[in-house]
Amino acid sequence: MSRVPKTIRLTDYRPSDYFIDTTAMDFKLEPQATRVKTKLTLRPNMNCNPDATRPLILDGKDISLITISMNNRILNQSEYTIDENTLSIPRIDLLENNLFEIETEVEIHPDTNTSLEGLYISNGMFCTQCEAEGFRRITYYLDRPDIMSKFSIYMDADQQTYPVLLSNGNPVETKELENNRHFAKWVDPYPKPSYLFALVAGDLYCHEDFFITKHGNKVTLRIFVEKKDLNKIDHAMHSLKQAFAWDEKTYNRLYDLDIFNIVAVSHFNMGAMENKSLNIFNTSCVLANPETATDAAHDRVRDVIAHEYFHNWSGNRVTCRDWHQLSLKEGFTVYRDASFSADHGSPVVKRIEDATQLRTFQFKEDSGPTAHAVLPKEVQSFDNFYTLTIYEKGAEIIGMYRTLLGSETFFKGTELYFNRHDGQAVTIEDFSKAMEDASGTDLSQFRLWYHQAGTPHVTLSGEYNESRKTFLLHAEQTCRPTPETQDKKPFVIPLRIGLLDQNGLDIPLRITQKGVVNITESKQTFTFNNVPHKPIPSLFRHFSAPVTYFYPYTREELLFLMKNDSDGFNRWDACRKLAETMLLEMISDDRNQASGSFIEAYRTLLTDNTLDKAMVAEMLRLPGEAYLSQRVDEIDPDAIHQSREKARQAIAESLQSELVETYKANENIGPYDLAVEHKARRALRNICLSYLCALELPEYLKLAKTQYYSAGNMTDKQAAFTLLAHSKTQIIRKKIITDFYETYNNDKLIINTWFQTQAISPLPGTLDVVKNLLVHPAFDPKSPNDIRSIVGAFASNAKYFHSTDGLGYVFLSDYIIRLNSTNPQIAARLVIPFAQWKKYNAHRQQLMKKELERIVNLKGLSTNIFEQVSRCLLN
Repeated sequence: MSRVPKTIRLTDYRPSDYFIDTTAMDFKLEPQATRVKTKLTLRPNMNCNPDATRPLILDGKDISLITISMNNRILNQSEYTIDENTLSIPRIDLLENNLFEIETEVEIHPDTNTSLEGLYISNGMFCTQCEAEGFRRITYYLDRPDIMSKFSIYMDADQQTYPVLLSNGNPVETKELENNRHFAKWVDPYPKPSYLFALVAGDLYCHEDFFITKHGNKVTLRIFVEKKDLNKIDHAMHSLKQAFAWDEKTYNRLYDLDIFNIVAVSHFNMGAMENKSLNIFNTSCVLANPETATDAAHDRVRDVIAHEYFHNWSGNRVTCRDWHQLSLKEGFTVYRDASFSADHGSPVVKRIEDATQLRTFQFKEDSGPTAHAVLPKEVQSFDNFYTLTIYEKGAEIIGMYRTLLGSETFFKGTELYFNRHDGQAVTIEDFSKAMEDASGTDLSQFRLWYHQAGTPHVTLSGEYNESRKTFLLHAEQTCRPTPETQDKKPFVIPLRIGLLDQNGLDIPLRITQKGVVNITESKQTFTFNNVPHKPIPSLFRHFSAPVTYFYPYTREELLFLMKNDSDGFNRWDACRKLAETMLLEMISDDRNQASGSFIEAYRTLLTDNTLDKAMVAEMLRLPGEAYLSQRVDEIDPDAIHQSREKARQAIAESLQSELVETYKANENIGPYDLAVEHKARRALRNICLSYLCALELPEYLKLAKTQYYSAGNMTDKQAAFTLLAHSKTQIIRKKIITDFYETYNNDKLIINTWFQTQAISPLPGTLDVVKNLLVHPAFDPKSPNDIRSIVGAFASNAKYFHSTDGLGYVFLSDYIIRLNSTNPQIAARLVIPFAQWKKYNAHRQQLMKKELERIVNLKGLSTNIFEQVSRCLLN
């Protein structure tokens, strides 16, 4: 068994004994051996260490100390101690002003840093990733988010190889040096924690624009990429300017420096990083044009650009006291970027997308061994905090504040929060307190959302009294035990509700003006008066709370809601419930067929030209296999896959003429356009094509081939490619896979799509294909994007990952073990597909448990992986 790592508990938090006022760093950049000189001006924390009697303990990992001095005096080895994670100085000599200085010089090795944390090399350029604890891989430091310091950075590098030198803040000096070297100095006037430090040096080209703030300040905007990618950043720049304007208008937040830089990096563990004024992005979140990126990829670029910019206030100017508070910045900022996205697209479709992701993946996380609270109580590796619970569920909690308090009061609360805590490292409690003070509302019970893991379930029933004209809505909430809490207290659950009359119109509600009632007790009844006829309730409109619920709707009532509900989200949700019911019946008994009434409902969607095309496209999407696996007691991947495919084929068989007609009616008109209506046409057209190709008939495969070869944009091209690459017709499949690679082999992001499409194939032999892709010349084993596109994608392919021979499990565990010594952060995320192993039959359980035990017993297992695997096994 591996050594058990230390558990870090929220209750263990203590303020630092020392603060760092200023940080001056001097980098002599060389790939094999970079020298870093760091000068820290420190002072003791007068609240707990006024006389500086406690030792100074600096964090450091995988760095070699060359010299260390205090107040310009070199320390001898008896005056400090070093272990694998810290440098300790037991005695501190204060100067007259109660300050002292520590200077260190260290050597680090960026070219062999495969963890992609700290300073490393990506495609020949230096770049950094310091969140959560990467800065300690660069120099010795108090590497914790509540230590905020003013940074000045000096960089010295070869001018020909690294002509561009970037860091945080504003550039103040550049100069050519001897031996074809040059230097640049950057100064950031705003104190920041070490995790927001950034440095980039490379041969980069930039697209420059500017933004004028509402106060008249001109901000220079620059996006740096490799030369070959200059034609793919217009959309990113447009999105950045939109984000600047939206945050000014919506949250009254203005940018605070003269320059804002973005750099695209191909080797990056995350999507992007919000380093102060120097955002570093995964190329997948920056590069997009119509020929190389789908509509979804364009949306992702827009949303991630906005997310990282919004962090300038919700994360940088106001940051986290400790990493347990991560959702303070991430949940809030995800909510902000989701609102931005809704305002720049279809609000209903955005809500459908967010709810689908939450229900499919976060609810799964909340029901398994890796369940944790939004404010987690303990952790072994902070890298494992970057979860859907922290981000997406955290964002839903922010949305519930707005639902409970109303928009006007919510924005009063955010304004108070920003103004009260500017320049501080604070807690989730501080955010909630700002909302309390702005609203005068006691939110103590509401804060249970932060402390209790698990997804609440609400059981609802209706009772109509004809004589009294009243409708009673009975609600009962429960929440299953999770690792941190067995007995759950009642949550505050905002239920946005409507009552529909016989004509599908909303009945005025006297009980609430906002259309929201709050479930605050285990059992509760709400009385609606003056209801003239028995209504059909529309519940949790706009997905008003991240819960599951049951109401005994009949099939006819769901069809009624699907047609008449004034809430677009609930119209879609009624359709989803009908599809889910049908599919679950087919999964439980393979003799069951697709519902005739459901197919007729789909016929109506396809033939009613008055309906919003984006909504129709979303309603035509059957619930995915990953979602359906959460709706059964024992997961049978084969039954789920077969039932869904059978339903798709039955729908296509019955609605061929309507699908063809809708496909042809939504052909592209004019040049590529990202307007909502154009994206809706493409989405509807491509989902019709996917149903038709499910029949494997020559005429529909020919239709897909025609679209593939004639497509004027990547959305249509990739849709057709996926359908043909998954075709059972081998000649077509092989030809299209070869053509796609030959066409796009110089574009790494598109080749990631090529990898992924093959890794999620429903066809026999997929695991062999995946193994061959791992030795393909285009595969880079050091690239997280490549690993996710093949290994991560295959692990999401339930049909073959969960093959009864267990080879899928062996494949994944082998790769996790391989990554343990090179990139444990990515490896730990690949453990997640094993998390629900106890929901499968005994045979699959045994096979998965064997692999988990093989991993956990690995000598030298990283903390990241150990924590994830041990949680799974302790379930």
